[in-house]
Amino acid sequence: MQLYNTLSAKERAALIEQAGKDRLTLSFYQYAKIENPQEFRDHLFITWNALDVLGRIYVAKEGINGQLSLPADQFEAFKTHLDTIDFLNGIRLNIAVEQDNMSFLKLKVKVRNKIVADGLNDATFDVRNKGTHVRADQFNALIEDENTVLVDMRNHYESEIGHFKNAVTPDVDTFRESLDIIEEDLKEHKEDKNLVMYCTGGIRCEKASAYFKHKGFKNVYQLEGGIIEYTRQINDEGLENKFIGKNFVFDERRAEKISEDVIAQCHQCGSPFDVHTNCANDACHLLFIQCDACKEEMNNCCSTNCKEIHALPFEEQKALRKGQANSNDIFKKGRADHLPYKKDLRNIFESLPNKQ
Repeated sequence: MQLYNTLSAKERAALIEQAGKDRLTLSFYQYAKIENPQEFRDHLFITWNALDVLGRIYVAKEGINGQLSLPADQFEAFKTHLDTIDFLNGIRLNIAVEQDNMSFLKLKVKVRNKIVADGLNDATFDVRNKGTHVRADQFNALIEDENTVLVDMRNHYESEIGHFKNAVTPDVDTFRESLDIIEEDLKEHKEDKNLVMYCTGGIRCEKASAYFKHKGFKNVYQLEGGIIEYTRQINDEGLENKFIGKNFVFDERRAEKISEDVIAQCHQCGSPFDVHTNCANDACHLLFIQCDACKEEMNNCCSTNCKEIHALPFEEQKALRKGQANSNDIFKKGRADHLPYKKDLRNIFESLPNKQ
């Protein structure tokens, strides 16, 4: 039985266009004990492939983390299947703020050591002892408290285009980097401050809140359902929106607009802009912010060198890539040295009020 994709992204896109059906983009996660992740993975792939589910799903012994899209008319069948799985019965599904039929073009269900790369040894603390979940109205009230420190648990390229007002936004490339930094910089406030965290859909805060409680923080809170669920609640309940800019997402949409504010800038010319792109040079693929004018001038490339390579015939490009690994710049996510308006590193707690 076929347990992997056989179609290219281009072929899948053509089929989606031909089908003419609206698709829903959604995400969910659940920490649970899975005895045989490979067997569970195969079961999910067979069932979801039949429902025309596409997306990126990670399965591990500690649970599942899913970001996916499916035809809107298959949503109930998909939800019914989730309800047959004990630890997924009744789970909250974060429906995307902005829909796009092309958000995912392949179904990838992968077995991993962890569903989020947190770098933590779970055996050293109680991962079930999580922080207090708060809804949008409670969150809004908490972050106005002068005794609250609001921390963005996402990476710098995510918070660069959108974040909550007055949030501390760590200049880190990965989630695991932020944990020790936050603990160190807030070590004097483990008892007298509210540590309030948020991320895209809640999964990073789920583990981080337990870790910080283990480290001695007394008042730990996390935004239930992350930015995605917060946006749904403020829209449904008519609450004040305290998020500015866009919410970065890890699919073809790149981001969802939460407010009209543009808080980032093109990494090449410095003009206000907040849309990420990948360098068109297949040997680079650096993620960076590029405005429409620079996109046209640079042919969707991050540098003159990449532009020249991208202009070569395909076979010549392929020959140049042979035996060559990607540049380390690809891991800098918009902080490559050749980008004149890249986000600069700074002390993440330099502007923290009452930090002394």
